[in-house]
Amino acid sequence: MEQPLLVAALAGAAIVIVVLAVVHMRQRHITERYRGQVEALLDDLRRRDEELRHLVGTRLPELRDQLDGRPVTVSKPLHEQWLTGTPFGQDVQAVLDLFTESVERARVRADRSAKVTLRSMMRTVQSLANEQQLALSDMQERHDDPEVLADLLRLDHMNAQLGRRAQATAVLCGSWPGQQRQASALSDVVRGAISRIRDYLRVQISSEVNVAVVSRAVEPVVLVLAELLDNATRHSQPNTKVDVNFQMAHNGVAIMIDDAGVAMNGEEIQRATRLLNGRESVDINRIGDPPQVGFAVAGVLSARYGFTVSVDTRSPYGGVRAVVFLPNALLTAVPTNEQEGPAVSPEPDASSAPGAAAPDPSAGQQEPAAVGATTAGGLPKRRRVSAAAPGQGPREPAAGSGAAPEARVGAEPPSRRSAAGLGAWQRGTRSGRAASVSGGAEGPSAQHEADSEGNSRS
Repeated sequence: MEQPLLVAALAGAAIVIVVLAVVHMRQRHITERYRGQVEALLDDLRRRDEELRHLVGTRLPELRDQLDGRPVTVSKPLHEQWLTGTPFGQDVQAVLDLFTESVERARVRADRSAKVTLRSMMRTVQSLANEQQLALSDMQERHDDPEVLADLLRLDHMNAQLGRRAQATAVLCGSWPGQQRQASALSDVVRGAISRIRDYLRVQISSEVNVAVVSRAVEPVVLVLAELLDNATRHSQPNTKVDVNFQMAHNGVAIMIDDAGVAMNGEEIQRATRLLNGRESVDINRIGDPPQVGFAVAGVLSARYGFTVSVDTRSPYGGVRAVVFLPNALLTAVPTNEQEGPAVSPEPDASSAPGAAAPDPSAGQQEPAAVGATTAGGLPKRRRVSAAAPGQGPREPAAGSGAAPEARVGAEPPSRRSAAGLGAWQRGTRSGRAASVSGGAEGPSAQHEADSEGNSRS
């Protein structure tokens, strides 16, 4: 009796032990599974914390610097593969996109506001410079004293530079370059640009070409050439020349500007190429301190009017070569006296180009001085020309009157002003400024270092 009971008890105990072992193994398996899940969750939480710290401390600041125009590469996520395709990774990307959009909107608003303000200010400056130009032109017609005329010519030249700076800034802010001029010979256009820079005596034209620029493109080309010539003179030694050449092609003409200054490195060439392409909007807040607007203005105008500007280090003098290529669509035959006429009305949203009137013969606004014999100070003697009846020539002063010659604005027909403007103004200003420099006045070379504030080309 006792034996069967003992066997039953042992069998029951064995069953209980087996059941307990199974339950224990199952519980252990469940515990290990939950432990793995907890560890995975903790690992995910750790990665998320690391990714958020990396986002806030590294990636967003780098993105901000990149949007500010600094050469910074935004870092990749710390756990890129882990983030790929996950909701958290999508949320991180959404934060980056939102931050980028917000910064870009703020930048665009700031740029637009700055451009509107600057454009308004430059219009005021251009208007004042234009009034000053008219006053200087009137004084040049009324004064024959060599010393007074030399000072007036120097002020005239400074005013032309002031007008060019204001004009370039206004263009960079979205304005038009100024009044539309009559079609002008390409050599006249280049000389008009030369007359708007400080070191105009250092620029030499080594070749000529018998072609003209169409009316609508004269002022933009003059402004672009002036900026490139100013850039070339500022970044080369004062005792060196800047050479201008023309190269005819089957589809246009190239204007080549070579200087003997410091060559540009690869990074500078790439930056200049981006600006000269004119394909992207120029942020007015990123033009540097001091402002470097030359390449930016050239890019804006070239894209707007359909010509190209490029720079490289192939100058035969070891410096930089800038090339302005005008396609056939912007070229025409050199105007004859019968074809010439008064200046065309201003373009929409245009302020007058004050610096272009006196020095630029293509402007057709100011009558140049008639040059004959020279005075003791080396300045040209001026002939007074009175208005003549239609079909007659200019009236000569009365015999024995002793009146010195003087010409008033509009006294001569536009054809004579356009034809005589270049040679008369150029010879007169060169002679007058050369005399003033030799007499101790401060010339372009003397102020070269003082005016060149930046080291990099614009």
